[in-house]
Amino acid sequence: MTENELRCLSPKQAWQMMQDDPRTILIDIRSSMEFLFVGHPKGSVHIPWIDEPDWTINPSFLTEVRKLILGGVICDIAEGCAPIILICRSGKRSKEAGDLLNDQGLKNIYHIDEGFEGELDEDHHRSSMGGWRFHDLPWEQC
Repeated sequence: MTENELRCLSPKQAWQMMQDDPRTILIDIRSSMEFLFVGHPKGSVHIPWIDEPDWTINPSFLTEVRKLILGGVICDIAEGCAPIILICRSGKRSKEAGDLLNDQGLKNIYHIDEGFEGELDEDHHRSSMGGWRFHDLPWEQC
């Protein structure tokens, strides 16, 4: 695996990375409505990948992420680039967004494979089989 390859983390692995490396940036890429009303991981930064009202890919996504990491200023020779972890609802959008960041040359990019709420169970409920909330990691609602 290269430094420029999207890496997959479980919610617990992501939480541990955040504890081990305080430079780690967790970006919640869900829509504004999801972030505000469903809840979000404590300490996450919100940069939507796809958002209302048009439900199209955010044309400013890459720029906003680059601003967040100061255009790479938080990379250094000794420690490398700060890890960037992306989270969405179930891991699909975060993979797409992570692939874009990698394609654009950003390094040390991860995504949470179960997302915030995980996949639907047989009763069409989320947060019952996986995801950040299922694993009882810190989160909040507005």
